[in-house]
Amino acid sequence: MKYVFGPVSSKRLGQSLGVDLLPPKSCTWNCLYCQLGKTRNFVTERQEFFPREEILDEIRQALTVNKGLDWITFVGSGETMLYQGIGWLVAEVKKLTAVPVAIITNGSLFYQPEVREELLQADAVLPSVNAGSESLYLQIDRPAGGLTFRQHVEGLVAFRKEYKGRLWIEVMLLGGINDSDEALHDLAAVVKEINPDMVHLVLPTRPAPEQKICLPSDERIERAIAILSEVTTVVNPLKGNMDLRSAPDLLKAVTDIITRHPVQQRELQKAIADCFDGASEMEMAFMQEMLATDSFKLVEHGGEPYWVMVHADFVRPEKSGLNR
Repeated sequence: MKYVFGPVSSKRLGQSLGVDLLPPKSCTWNCLYCQLGKTRNFVTERQEFFPREEILDEIRQALTVNKGLDWITFVGSGETMLYQGIGWLVAEVKKLTAVPVAIITNGSLFYQPEVREELLQADAVLPSVNAGSESLYLQIDRPAGGLTFRQHVEGLVAFRKEYKGRLWIEVMLLGGINDSDEALHDLAAVVKEINPDMVHLVLPTRPAPEQKICLPSDERIERAIAILSEVTTVVNPLKGNMDLRSAPDLLKAVTDIITRHPVQQRELQKAIADCFDGASEMEMAFMQEMLATDSFKLVEHGGEPYWVMVHADFVRPEKSGLNR
């Protein structure tokens, strides 16, 4: 499939079938921490990048073979709401299944009324808010020209007034950047203004190709939870697990996921071991099959090896001995 991947298991969304609506990397931001690498050419005009009927047909096919889904999640290799017609897709999906629909977005286009309207049928919307000040917004999110901090916040405030579903703000907590008390209090003020149902703290556990990003300390994470909990419910950041046992083509399923984000070596090993009921020789054979494609490589991040696509433009050198 070109557009549908997974299901992927996560703490926030359980068993989630992913739908990627964009060519990489089509985005309004050039985030410091982005696992997809640098935004070389900003995209700010919405368009129907791929035929909506083709996307819907893949979703329909995936629903016939994937049972027990918790969510269908629209996400992009960039900014999801750049896809014009996402509202139509959500409406059509809801005719096919009772599985709830989530949309992951950076929220940068919420100042546009038509964007907000297309989101109203979704069961959950997860926009990003990584900064409580203009200066940190520019440092972390690095938006395209013409997109401002107040525009971003006011778009989210307007959406909250119109939207009756679950609004879950995602905050990427970056060590030494937005985890100080001052930054967290500024962020809490903005979150209070938006009035979401909850905040999901997210950590930069995956490697970012462009530059080194640090995890916040446990003390800073706890402090962030304490400060943000004064204005809304906060979900503690914990990793979920991949479940590939229902994948009809294991190599294709793994490729689809790694194309969209790096995968920790031990997380992948566990998922593959589950597929082969712990048979180590089958697990090793599959890893060799992966390497034989010449599509993947291993890089180090935070002392852990991660699988990435060969074309990913990581600037840090790979750890000796990890590559083929």
